[in-house]
Amino acid sequence: MTGQQLLVGAMARLKAAGVDDPARDARRLLAQALQIAPGRLTLHLADPMTEAQTQLFEQLLTRRAAHEPVSHLVGSRAFYGLDFAVTPDVLDPRPETEILIEQCLAQEFSSVLDLGTGSGCILIALLANAPHARGTGTDQSAAALRIAAQNAEALGVADRAVFEHGDWFGAVEPEARFDLIVSNPPYIAAKEMSDLSPELSYEPRPALTDEADGLTAYRVITQGAGAHLTPRGRLAGEIGPTQADAVSDLFRTNGFSEIAVHTDLDGRDRVVTGVSSPQMV
Repeated sequence: MTGQQLLVGAMARLKAAGVDDPARDARRLLAQALQIAPGRLTLHLADPMTEAQTQLFEQLLTRRAAHEPVSHLVGSRAFYGLDFAVTPDVLDPRPETEILIEQCLAQEFSSVLDLGTGSGCILIALLANAPHARGTGTDQSAAALRIAAQNAEALGVADRAVFEHGDWFGAVEPEARFDLIVSNPPYIAAKEMSDLSPELSYEPRPALTDEADGLTAYRVITQGAGAHLTPRGRLAGEIGPTQADAVSDLFRTNGFSEIAVHTDLDGRDRVVTGVSSPQMV
């Protein structure tokens, strides 16, 4: 059979499984089975597929119909114009997190600390767009740090990025200071986990939820950030769409000023930023 013939059935199968965008995903998986760039797929749809290609496509479809993320099936995810390697050990980079990158890049910085770096997508995207900056990423997962280091090497920022194993500020030297501290911490409340899409069951649960009210990480981050920021250094973090008031209050309680909430493309609260005050440093 040709790729086009298989593609029609694949889209119907993914649609029946409740996949959000069956046409997009079927095409991406067919390109993976053919080992070609997705943008070249149309040129090959009329070609007969080999038995090995057909079998691989079938395997990928079966896994996607079970809601395994496409990024896990193809091994990468595009984020802020870069391709990041991803595995089940790291959170899948998401488009809404690009709002966090844009807010961080709105002002210059020479040093950045990424707390809970995961795949390294935030730190690496920032360094790729701030060529004179250096950065540190921390994570409690050694497996995640290996992926982050691989991504930093592949994307050309390894000479300006350091990755440390530890929980939040536990991996940071006491005297270390940064112009910018950034994080996309686990902010989903435990009671909300059952309502999430089935794709998230394939991602590391500790990167999604604190198994509490979703604010545990922000209590730690806002309390500890002042000791690691330069004068008028910035703290920026991604939040859930209902958390703007609670997280802003934590920023305020811990001495941050110029607190602002930034929305994503759907108009949902997505990022909180603040500036350190002189007494915090």
